[in-house]
Amino acid sequence: MGRTYFVEEAIGQYLSDLSTKLKPCVTGLLIGQCSPQRDYVIRAVRTPPKEEQKEESIPSKLASIDEEWITTHASQVSRMLPGGLVVLGVFIIATPELSKDSQNALRKLIFSVEKSLTKRRLWKPAEEEVSDRAALQICSATKKVVCRTYDVQDPRSSAKPADWKYQSALSASWLALDCTVNVNIHIPLLATSPNHDLEKNTKNGLNRWSKQIEDSVFLINGQIKDDDTELLEGQKKLRGNTQSSTQFSDVKVLSQGSSHRSTATVQVCSGSINLKGAVKCRAYIHNNKPKVKEAIQALKRDIINTLSDRCEILFEDMIINEGPHKKNFEREYHVLPQRLFVPVAGSSVMLSDYKFGDEADAEIQERFVEMLDQPVQAEDIHIAEEINT
Repeated sequence: MGRTYFVEEAIGQYLSDLSTKLKPCVTGLLIGQCSPQRDYVIRAVRTPPKEEQKEESIPSKLASIDEEWITTHASQVSRMLPGGLVVLGVFIIATPELSKDSQNALRKLIFSVEKSLTKRRLWKPAEEEVSDRAALQICSATKKVVCRTYDVQDPRSSAKPADWKYQSALSASWLALDCTVNVNIHIPLLATSPNHDLEKNTKNGLNRWSKQIEDSVFLINGQIKDDDTELLEGQKKLRGNTQSSTQFSDVKVLSQGSSHRSTATVQVCSGSINLKGAVKCRAYIHNNKPKVKEAIQALKRDIINTLSDRCEILFEDMIINEGPHKKNFEREYHVLPQRLFVPVAGSSVMLSDYKFGDEADAEIQERFVEMLDQPVQAEDIHIAEEINT
């Protein structure tokens, strides 16, 4: 039995529009959520054209598909996904003469996208985690849809058939978990390590901190719940409401000291990095009897991702604005970008992004159009945090 993908109905129209507009071939990403029983696809996003590429010069042969450009797009998009949402797969819409090679191209893309996303993660996948990713192939002439999956944990994995089923209002009443985490991370810079390697040192420090988050206790609406209970047990369900409506759960994180004994080490340091502030974290979970452990895992990952993504964005910004060779190690303050959320039409799920204090709304709107092919009104941009994070 292959996997079943339940797909937001509007995606069918989106893919159909792409197939009539863009010939002979167009690629893109599938965004959604894995669960043990079934997977949910709530967005499809085409690969943005390169600046030097005009719409007419879309790849005419599958061999000329730019793998690196697609994986870079996947990395950028994954930063804009709150907890619970992931890049679930890749699609190709191709003319009949290109279709026979599409599957090989898709297989290659799925593995390179996954490799690039895994490299950036500071958390380890759970043992029982779903590792199948979708390869969706659509013929632009016949509109025939073929969905297969590959197991990304197995480099020799072959294609397995999967069901692709459209459903209306798929994510209209998903559940959201919200929490604010107060961060105070002290990262020593060893005298032996090259001082300018701030990025590497920060990543190592965040790695240690992420293990503490993994070991923390989470209170959902003030209660500790057993991993295998249903998230909604004891809560009233929202009935008869197909408008997008979100049930929010308020979550508190109780940080645990490490359970195993540790030995103190004395190290000679030449400085330190301190990360301080309050970060807003959010995860979404499907409404098909979700388990507590699924919800908490999604939120833990959002907490870890939102901090590491911001540090990554800050370092990228510093390199662009100051060049990589700045070595003035006086006391410096940098404000990490603030988190913001933007609604998705017909869904209770919101997508996420980050803005620096001096960034205008227009830049954020442009980024949503480029990365997620989604126009955003300025009044729909919800800034989630105070500027002092």
